[in-house]
Amino acid sequence: METDTRWLSAEEAARYLGMGKTALYERARAGRIPANKVGEKWMFNRAILDSWMHSQRPMSSFFLDLDFNIENNDKLRRPQRDAYLSVCNFFRSGKNRAIIQMPVGCGKTGLAALLPFGLAEGRVIIIAPNLTIKDSLYDAMDISNRQGCFWHKMGVLNRHQAVSGPFTSKLDTGNVSVANKSHIIITNIQQLATNTDKWLNKFSDNFFDMIIVDEAHHSAAESWQKVIDRFPAAKVILMTATPFRSDRQEIQGELAFRYSFRSATINGFIKTLKAHYVTPSQVELVFRDKQKQTYSLEQVLKLKEEKWFSLGIALSRPCNKHIVETSLEKLEELRQSGTKHQLIAVACSIDHAREVRSLYKERGYNADVIHSKQPKHDQEAVINALRNGTLDCIVQVYKLGEGFDHPKLSVAAIFRPYRTLAPYIQFVGRIMRVIEQDKSGHPDNVGHIVTHLGMNLDELLIRFNQFENDDLAFWDDVIGGDKADGSKSSKSEKTSTAHNEAVVVTDETVDSTLEEDFLTDDDQYLVDDIREQLDLLGFDPTHAEEFVKKARFASMRKLPATEPFVVQPQREWEEARVRLNEKAKQAAKQLLDKTNLSRGGTELAYKYRVASAMKKNNYASAVTMVNQEIRNVLGKERKDASAEEFKQMSAGLDAIIATLVDQIANAKLEYEQAQT
Repeated sequence: METDTRWLSAEEAARYLGMGKTALYERARAGRIPANKVGEKWMFNRAILDSWMHSQRPMSSFFLDLDFNIENNDKLRRPQRDAYLSVCNFFRSGKNRAIIQMPVGCGKTGLAALLPFGLAEGRVIIIAPNLTIKDSLYDAMDISNRQGCFWHKMGVLNRHQAVSGPFTSKLDTGNVSVANKSHIIITNIQQLATNTDKWLNKFSDNFFDMIIVDEAHHSAAESWQKVIDRFPAAKVILMTATPFRSDRQEIQGELAFRYSFRSATINGFIKTLKAHYVTPSQVELVFRDKQKQTYSLEQVLKLKEEKWFSLGIALSRPCNKHIVETSLEKLEELRQSGTKHQLIAVACSIDHAREVRSLYKERGYNADVIHSKQPKHDQEAVINALRNGTLDCIVQVYKLGEGFDHPKLSVAAIFRPYRTLAPYIQFVGRIMRVIEQDKSGHPDNVGHIVTHLGMNLDELLIRFNQFENDDLAFWDDVIGGDKADGSKSSKSEKTSTAHNEAVVVTDETVDSTLEEDFLTDDDQYLVDDIREQLDLLGFDPTHAEEFVKKARFASMRKLPATEPFVVQPQREWEEARVRLNEKAKQAAKQLLDKTNLSRGGTELAYKYRVASAMKKNNYASAVTMVNQEIRNVLGKERKDASAEEFKQMSAGLDAIIATLVDQIANAKLEYEQAQT
């Protein structure tokens, strides 16, 4: 529809608005009505007056009466338009809690911005799981930003409608008066639900007509449910890439729209992914206080479901080394396009992450660790180094999760045995975003997942393909809240950990890797999708089945083992020394835990007078004690030690801790005897 942009005089504007000229002049001078003064005359743009009049309408009709462009808007992605129309039909049929499943990279943020139009009969609240997603949602819906606002960029609203909104606010920087003037409120769940008296209880139970939850696999958690229950009449829309939870709680709702990972890949919205498994021909294990045992590949395939075995594989340096080298091989393959692809790894613990980081750095790649216990400025420095291309590899421990968007992450190296499907898919999601938009098959839109066969992650991929191929029983479990994520019951978990000896992998022989497509093809689905695409392009759709048959290949492919990467002696020495320094600090903390001493106390130096404590707080004293004992055992300064000696010392820190525990116990006993 064409917009009337004629300019009106004061007399014409007064008649158009149905008010007196005096009232019009007063409002124009006070800035309460949009007007332009040209010389001595007031002029009024009719289109802007239309938008201004719209803004004076009740909140309940704002989104219903707004003139928007969605259904035939070619600037919007097809899954966004289809999801919007599906949700409209869902609510018009009388239903009230919709689930939208859409992979990362397909436009969930934009979809959230579309959903209120024509549906919301009042204010809308959009709830994000974290600050990163909250801020990206707000930026997309900041109508004052003509360049960045999603509605402006996509032509959903014309520029004149910006006068009347939608106005968006955030709870962390506003108050109730701002919320009253806003059409959309965006918040993270912690801000809204942690202290209900601060925000939640200040809103009447009909303050919001629509609740949109992003990353809705969190919605079954108590804090999310508290918010949803506070507004019982509101329409609820739950958006997620993975509609199942790691704790096996159901998402309460009904599937209104689903866009598959396969469709997203075919249409170039997410990368084409391949999974690679380091495949040992034999693994050599040592159990504490037992003799060495060697396992064949056949035995590995049987044992990989055991928790003790997969965790031992995950924490072993030889297995980690093979994952590192295979992941670097894939990184180098991707970089042949000229784009500096990057790698993200996930580890079991902070110390494990540092070990993995050193393996990458030994091979000449710049790597760093990020985890939730780091100071915020350290985390920001690591993220900045990743974004500006300084880092080749980033190793995370429960940190870079939902909402983190960096398309050049194209290799995911997994060093921990995920037990459930949801966190596995969420981590893999970090490498799904495409570099070249809407270009399926582009060499930069490929990603690789690398792990070890002994961690049993191939089983999770089987579960994922059941989900992806519309396995009805699987979906009944997902929506019904059964154990659809492949988790074992608590009884089964206890059984799997019965073999609880400390496991150390001393060596493994790798002569191959196994490769499979992240999405195994469901033939009929693929035929139908290609037939539709051919028809849209004007080609003969009957050739679709022939194309699929030609493209078929085995789901698992055996490839040669990765050639070892060269490790410079200099880098090996540097990283071995760094690891010993890190482990010494970790040993100091363990020492205090074993002797029941607080880190900030001063008993070691001032009360027990341990010789090497040197009158510092207990943590500083413990670090000094550990380092002094390392020097005693080495018999030389660290600058004169070899990489092998550093590694031996790192492996032998348990003995040093035991020696120092005895030393502190004796000093404590002497102190207590002196006091009696």
